[in-house]
Parts: sequence; C-alpha cells; structure tokens
Amino acid sequence: MSVRTIVGTGLVAEAARRHRTSPVATVALGRALMGAVLLGSGAKHEETVQLQLRGDGPLGPILAISDQHGRARGYVSHASASLPDGRLDVGAAVGAGTLAVVRQKGNGPPYSGIVELQTGTVAQDLAHYLSESEQVRSAIGLGVFLDESGDVAAAGGFSVQALPGADEGEISQVEGNVRGFPGPGELVREGFDAAGLAETLLIGVGIRERHSATPVFHCGCDRERVLGAVSLLDAEELTQSIRSESPLEIHCRFCATQYQLGSDELETVLAER
Repeated sequence: MSVRTIVGTGLVAEAARRHRTSPVATVALGRALMGAVLLGSGAKHEETVQLQLRGDGPLGPILAISDQHGRARGYVSHASASLPDGRLDVGAAVGAGTLAVVRQKGNGPPYSGIVELQTGTVAQDLAHYLSESEQVRSAIGLGVFLDESGDVAAAGGFSVQALPGADEGEISQVEGNVRGFPGPGELVREGFDAAGLAETLLIGVGIRERHSATPVFHCGCDRERVLGAVSLLDAEELTQSIRSESPLEIHCRFCATQYQLGSDELETVLAER
C-alpha cells in the first residue's frame, strides 16, 4: 500500500492571499493544489504534475501544477466568483466538464490523460482519473476548512493506492479505515500533522518506509524570465510601448505577481533582438 498525506494549510492560504479568492474559489483551488502535490510526490525522477479542471461552473477552468518536492502553484480563472446563495458547494461551482492530468519527467515528452468530471469536487474526480487512465486502485480525500471570515484555517488531504502485489487483507483493512476516516481538513484543524493522518489511515497495518516534504506555494517566474518572454513580442509593439513612456505591465497568472517594465528595460530588449 502507498499512503500519502498532506497538511496544506500554508500552501492554500498563500494561494488564496495571492489570488484574492472568494471562499468557494479558495476551497476549489486549495483542493486542486493539494491533489497535484499528492499525485506528484514521491516520483523517482524529476517530474511535474498538472491538473486541469475545465468545468462549466462560475469558477471557470482551474489549473494546478506541482513538482515532486511539493512546490505548487495554480489559479482559478474567476477568482471572485461565488454561487448565488454563497454556499461552499465546490461541485456546483466547478460544474460539468473534464479533468486532464499531464505528467512530465524532466525534458521528456508529457503523458496526459483526460476523463469526464464525476462530481467536480476534485478528490473523487482524481480517484476516478487514476482508476480509468492509470489503472490504479485508489482513494483520495481533500479538505479545506475556512473560518468565519473566509480565511483558511486548515487544509489537508490523503491518497491511498493499492500497489501491485499488495496483500488483500491489508487492502481490506485500509479500505475500512478510509471509510471511517473523518474529513482531512477537520483532522488538521484538530491538530493532526501529516504523520498522524498516515497513522490513522494505516491502523491495523503499520507504517513502513517514510518520506516527508513540506508543501509550499512556489512560482518560478522572475524579472529575467519576464524580459525573455517580452523579447518575443513584435518589434513594433515594443517600440510603441517605449514611445508611450508608460511602464509595460506583465501579470503572472500563476502567482499574481505584477511586473512593471520601464522604457530603459524595453529599449535593452529591443536592442538585443
């Protein structure tokens, strides 16, 4: 059996702060980010995992990316969207559509799979994807708990997978543990850490080899990369921006960082073309 658990309170809170998400958007994006971390963790080679939830609900498409070290980033297209009655119904806010998972190891070709969204609640959709596209028998739980102000108070999740050759008795025991498992976000709120979540899921089985990492919100954008992207603009566009004498504003979709490039920087980019 492979059991992965995550305490993602800091990760989800940072994403919500950067994107200024509504409560339901915070929960949906938080689940997607933690799901990406769980799918990407433990890879033997440098790997990134990208989750694309493309539903027809008010939140619009949601994208989350994580590497094997738990460094994640992502966004929800309509960060301020909410349901008419304000309820935290992630399934209704995501809507019907598809879930695509893209895995890429190093500079190799990406592997992708796509399934229809079953509920839009993220966890069940990821379990369905693993079963249908990767033929992995699994259970996934993801939870984000908000306080009365709509801020992230706790966030956690787990992934349980039956490995080839796993003992059927152990599988049955863990399946029973999963069925009786409270919401992971609630347990984190009560003080459980990732090890405590894993121990609860493996009652009657025992924990063997352990690996740990701290999930963080991380985006690789910086000024140098932004300048590299701007260099791909048409020379006429760059010239017009220089003549306007107003800074060129570039917005990173993943981390919401705003870059302002002055005329001197744009002139350097243009001269180096």
